[in-house]
Amino acid sequence: MNTFSVKDKVIMITGGTAGIGRGLVDYFLEQGAIVATTGRTPEKVERLRAELAGKRAVIYQLDVRDVASIQPVFEQVVADCGHLDILVNNAGMGNPIPAIEVTQEDWDTMMDLNLRGAFFCAQAAAKQMLPRKYGRIINITSQISLVANENEVVYCASKGGLNQMTRVLAIEWGKFGVITSAVAPTFTYTPGTAERLDTPSFRDAVLAKIPRGRLGTIEDIGNAVQYLASDMADMANGTILTIDGGWTAV
Repeated sequence: MNTFSVKDKVIMITGGTAGIGRGLVDYFLEQGAIVATTGRTPEKVERLRAELAGKRAVIYQLDVRDVASIQPVFEQVVADCGHLDILVNNAGMGNPIPAIEVTQEDWDTMMDLNLRGAFFCAQAAAKQMLPRKYGRIINITSQISLVANENEVVYCASKGGLNQMTRVLAIEWGKFGVITSAVAPTFTYTPGTAERLDTPSFRDAVLAKIPRGRLGTIEDIGNAVQYLASDMADMANGTILTIDGGWTAV
């Protein structure tokens, strides 16, 4: 018996048209879950719908920076799938900028997406989960939510805030059966990170900080998310699970 099974669970993954989110969509479809996911642009949403045609997946257009649009999408997920078991709060962005050059627009754009949008997605999910007294909310943060990284002040702040948000929601909602936790991965190779990680000097600098000696993979993140999404993680409420090969242990 697979005690970490998510088979037939309804899982919502925000930001599923690219990067880690896209990889997690495929990962959880392979695990037998019913996957709902979102994308910001109509073009990417339609492309993903074509790619996933015939699979147990539903795709919605959603820009989580538009708070008013979040709740209706979550209500539609429940209407289409019957209920919602798991939210993976993945939609986000990074944009390395030296602190002295950060503008108000830089700050607001990243905070609105990485932190504010994540909160209101969690709130919308909880409104569906709390009446059932069951749910899993898993926030995708970052190893540099726990340690500093040069030229990443806004990203570090947004992901550090997401960690604290995770802990607060855990103590507010855990008593009602909705478990909130987070996964904090290291640099993971995706089409979106390829430009930086394919640069030998940057890649070597990253690997020098990872005692395990390799980059992260979608499978690494998927395995961690699956554990936290499973019924075996009932006591992992408020956990920030680092999947960083030891970066933050140094």
